[in-house]
Amino acid sequence: MEPRDLSAHAVYRAGHGVEETARELGMDPADLVKLSSNENPFGPSPAAVEAIRERAAEAHTYPKAAHADLVVAVADRWNLPDEQVWLGAGGDGVIDYLGRAFLDDGDGVLHPEPGFAYYPMSARYHGGVPRTYRLEKDADFAQTAETVLAAYDDERLVYVTTPHNPTGSEMALAEIERLADGTGEDTLLVVDEAYGEFGDASSARTLLEEREDVAVLRTFSKAFGLAGLRIGYALVPSAWADAYARVNTPFAVSSIACFAGQAALRDEDHVDRTVETARWARDYMREHLTVPTWPSGGNFVLAEVGDASAVAEAAKRAGVIVRDCSSFGLPGCVRITCGTREETRQAVDVLNEVASA
Repeated sequence: MEPRDLSAHAVYRAGHGVEETARELGMDPADLVKLSSNENPFGPSPAAVEAIRERAAEAHTYPKAAHADLVVAVADRWNLPDEQVWLGAGGDGVIDYLGRAFLDDGDGVLHPEPGFAYYPMSARYHGGVPRTYRLEKDADFAQTAETVLAAYDDERLVYVTTPHNPTGSEMALAEIERLADGTGEDTLLVVDEAYGEFGDASSARTLLEEREDVAVLRTFSKAFGLAGLRIGYALVPSAWADAYARVNTPFAVSSIACFAGQAALRDEDHVDRTVETARWARDYMREHLTVPTWPSGGNFVLAEVGDASAVAEAAKRAGVIVRDCSSFGLPGCVRITCGTREETRQAVDVLNEVASA
């Protein structure tokens, strides 16, 4: 007995955590600073933690009511009807829902390179055929409608990531609208705004008022600090919003996650502190790193260090874990997550030392 042919499916490999890195190096986990996974340096909202504690005894119940309440809270936040909010188990869960809803065997999916590895993975899972458009280093990874349309060939789904991971570049709302105008009537433009709280560009949510060919992805993993609970959502046009009931995995988001998400939405101070610190850290890194960097709208900075694998390894042994971007096709670059002020200063000092060695 064997599974179907999975040879075309890449493996998603997350960065090493603090505990496993500490074991590898024989270090105390407390001596390591992890700035490799774009996580919230302040952790989850204290209100979310309290909600988890309070609701833990309800973990034996299915999350029907909790799911509905979180949908209402998200819809209120974006001034949309409830049915235009699709909850999923993280942004990747919502990507799967869109694949289920839109892809037939052989349909094309266009996604950025470098970019999120799960776009093509999910496409293949649902019978789609992924293709890429390149964001060029020589052009500072600029995102324009022309860049995407030059590669476009009537794909069924087109992904835009803004702010973009791992480069930090953003696509202006006007460019997103131009891109949507330039694609065919059977193409859905998916605007992934997982890092949207940290950026300066306007959300593509405003396009949902008059368009049926744009969907917006958001997540609780970054600014809200709930990556471990896996809560993401899409904002979709009303014309086909009812497809959710036909593609939704039953109870995909746990009741505990839903309660925590509601509490996190109410804790605006936590998000404000997170965003303010990330913006400070971006500026600090770009000013004080001695290697070239790029402007970023995310909670991270991309830096050119020469041999990314060697620099990331040396930084790790010096107590700072950063992301080697070789897996993104950028073997000369590392991505540094915005930490606390203390962590960010430490990372800059370490990287300046190991990059010049």
